[in-house]
Amino acid sequence: MVSTIPIRCILAASLLSGVTLAQDQSIKIIELAQLKQVLDQPDDTLRVVNFWATWCMPCVKELPHFEAIRRAYLGRKVSVLLVSMDDRKDLNTKVIPFVRKRGIRSRVVLLDEPDPNSWIDQIAPEWSGALPMTLIVNAKQKRRTFIGKALKAGELGVIINAHKL
Repeated sequence: MVSTIPIRCILAASLLSGVTLAQDQSIKIIELAQLKQVLDQPDDTLRVVNFWATWCMPCVKELPHFEAIRRAYLGRKVSVLLVSMDDRKDLNTKVIPFVRKRGIRSRVVLLDEPDPNSWIDQIAPEWSGALPMTLIVNAKQKRRTFIGKALKAGELGVIINAHKL
């Protein structure tokens, strides 16, 4: 189940499952089935899906690259989704402040699945579970690129352009 609430409600109810940030940014808590729906959408949008966490320094270091891609491909069929792997209980105290402080405008969700061993293979069989991890997916073209390391500046654009947008 996905829900979104105004940020002013966070102060009154910190256990709610999602929030809306002041700058039209929202962070939803999703489950595996919802993430798989996003990855499997049969349209011609290229989805750049990054798995990250606020406590993962390589993840934090590469996040600006995803923001740069979001800006560079505005109006084109490229979407950036940042999947936070932080604990659900840290949404209001860590994830939201982190996203707000860094001015992240890409779509952010928090994946709420407790046992990674039960679902990692469903996302990417080659994934060890280490962060960061990025998938570039076009379900309609049945194209998928797995990146199991932190990306350097410019590297993500080269990979996206290889998908011949």
